[in-house]
Formats: sequence, C-alpha cells, structure tokens
Amino acid sequence: MRPALWNDYELLDTSAGERLERWGDVILIRPDPQIIWNTERKHPMWKKAHARYHRSNTGGGHWEKYRTMPESWHIHYHEMTFQLKPMGFKHTGIFPEQAINWDWMQEKIRNANRPVRVLNLFAYTGAATCACAAAGAEVCHVDAAKNMVQWARQNAQLSGLGDKPIRWLVDDCAKFVQREARRGNVYDGIVMDPPSYGRGPGGEVWKLEEQLFGLVEMCLPILSKKPLFFLLNSYTTGLSPAVMEYLLGTMLTPKYGGTLSSGEIGLPVTATGMVLPCGSTAIWQSKE
Repeated sequence: MRPALWNDYELLDTSAGERLERWGDVILIRPDPQIIWNTERKHPMWKKAHARYHRSNTGGGHWEKYRTMPESWHIHYHEMTFQLKPMGFKHTGIFPEQAINWDWMQEKIRNANRPVRVLNLFAYTGAATCACAAAGAEVCHVDAAKNMVQWARQNAQLSGLGDKPIRWLVDDCAKFVQREARRGNVYDGIVMDPPSYGRGPGGEVWKLEEQLFGLVEMCLPILSKKPLFFLLNSYTTGLSPAVMEYLLGTMLTPKYGGTLSSGEIGLPVTATGMVLPCGSTAIWQSKE
C-alpha cells in the first residue's frame, strides 16, 4: 500500500536494527527487528538525536537522552493533532504508518452520504477514532487500558473533536462486543488493531493467530444490515496480509458481497527512497 504523506513525521534512515525518525522537531532512534541490513549511517541526524531507546535482554528497555527534549509534544496530520511522549517498550503514542488507513476510512465515511457508526477496538491513543469522527462518523472507542483512553480523549480535544459523538470506554474488547450483540447495537464500520501477544488478568495467554478467527466471528452480529467496512490491522510477523484477507472473505463476503484487499503498510525512508514495511492491513468494504 502507498504510504501516506506526512509533514510532521519522517523516517530519515534505517540501519543495523534501528530507525532514525523525526517527530516534529524531535529526533529519536528506536529499535526495529526487521531492519536486518547494516548500511553506512551517512545521515547527519544519527549524531544529533535527542534520545535513543535501548532494549534490555530481560525484557523492556529504557530511553537514553542525549539532548534536552520536551516530556511531551504535539504533531499534526491534516486536521488532527496528537500528543506524543517517549513510552516504555519504545513507543511514542502513535503509529504513523497507519495514516494511510485513516485517509481511507475518512474517504469511505464521507462518500457514504448517510449516518455512519464506527467501532474502534483495541483503540490505543485514538488516532483512528479521531480520523473517523473528523469525517463525520459516530464512534465508539474501546480499549482495556484506562490511561490510553484518557490519552485518546486528549487527542480528540487537541484535534477540535471534543464535542463530536464519541463514546469512550475502558473495557475488554471481546467482552464489550459480546454485550453489544446482546443489546442489539450495530455498527457500519469496524476497525480492529489487536495485540500480537499478551496475558489476561487470570494469566491466560493471548496469541493473535490463535484468537483472531473467534474475535472477528464475535463481531459479525454487531454489523449493520449495510456495513461499510471491516478493517483489520496486525503487527504479527507470522500472520500474512493474505491470510487476514482470506479470513475476512470467508466471514463477510457470503452475506454482504463487497470487495477484499490486503497488503503491507510502510513508511518511506528519506535516505534511500525505499519503503520500510511496518505492518499488515486487510480490508473488507462494501461496493457503495
């Protein structure tokens, strides 16, 4: 898939397991296991980074700061504004490669010319929620982490979307979907970005490739009679885009028709002009 065009984010260079990135005026170096090449680091910003994230052999890691930098700052994407900050496990609060999906959902919602209800599951800091709300959709935002939902609400406020019809819910996504089915609530669009691996409150092991079928199947009763889209994201290396596309096709196409697509999403690298793969997306969409 063609990467979206950013002004406030830039992947400057990649080498030896690391990304050199510009987030507004802040330069960060973060690890990426897919970067298996050890090319010469010619870009001058390698020596001018504000901070670098170091992984620990025992799990997690830490940020090493080289230059004075803010504790948090803002970047913009079109009409949206997002708060960023260095977090544990190398993250900053946003995945810029997802912008191509934000653009796509906004176009689909605007072209529908009817009220659209969107459910955003595993919704993190709310970039997809903001994109859908900005396009005119009513959005239900669900994430199990209270601090992430609070952060998402801040992003909506920063983006001028504080008065839009958005439900903010701290909840287990699977349990919420089951309750929505019992209540008879339906959605025209579902976007889902489930984690690759995790543990439940009782120590249950979550592996996306083992749980994904059941998770998607669970969502079928809460789709409206004329759904617009079902968008599925994954950062699990063992789960190919084609597999996710096939999964959506077996569940949605027999009842709704529509079209399917899938592919890797990525970020253009300034130093080389090539695109770094960053994840996978599969989409079912209606023909309207």
